[in-house]
Amino acid sequence: MSYEFIEYPDRDMLAIDLANQLATDLEEALLHEDRVAMAVPGGTSPGSVFDDLCNADLDWTRVDVMLSDERWLPEDHERSNTRLLRQRLLVERAAKANLLPMYAPKPTPEEVLPELESMIAPELPLAVVLLGMGEDMHTASIFPEADRLEDALSPKAPILLPMRAPGAPEPRITLSARVLDGALRKHVLIFGAGKRAALEKAKGLSPVEAPINAVLNGAKVHWAE
Repeated sequence: MSYEFIEYPDRDMLAIDLANQLATDLEEALLHEDRVAMAVPGGTSPGSVFDDLCNADLDWTRVDVMLSDERWLPEDHERSNTRLLRQRLLVERAAKANLLPMYAPKPTPEEVLPELESMIAPELPLAVVLLGMGEDMHTASIFPEADRLEDALSPKAPILLPMRAPGAPEPRITLSARVLDGALRKHVLIFGAGKRAALEKAKGLSPVEAPINAVLNGAKVHWAE
């Protein structure tokens, strides 16, 4: 397994450069496809990247945007990743992009998985994926010790899986490792010494121990303190 590690002098420089790389990846994909799909993480880390990417000069009407994973919460909830996406990425020029939902108003994700998958399937493979990583070496909602971890890592995994993990206060829904790793361009965004140490720790571990290893091969890892 090999990946490219890119270190930046600060987070602002990382955000600008990574946004430019994502825009270039999308633009190149649009030269060959009528529509392209991009998956991005939630959380606070990608916000500054979204602030730059949303102004990229490309044909956003042909771009489908989705989350790599989502908390099973209404969109107006403060912990909703979709809420963040609408506030930080799907604005300015990128407001013309099409959002593929990762939530529906049902009590559990299992009730609507086929419906959500049916909207994503025609857009695969992903042209671009941007992922984060936790200090426990999880990515998307593929957590060590999650209830469906082995299913999410299987080469025969479905597109989406519901996930429940220790420490996660609500159910999650996540793209499987197969779908994430199948993206034509893969980027991983991490900040801080703790996550850099976790990336080093992941070397030589199995994806069950370090789920990030299921998607790292051929990826670009972008890091700043």
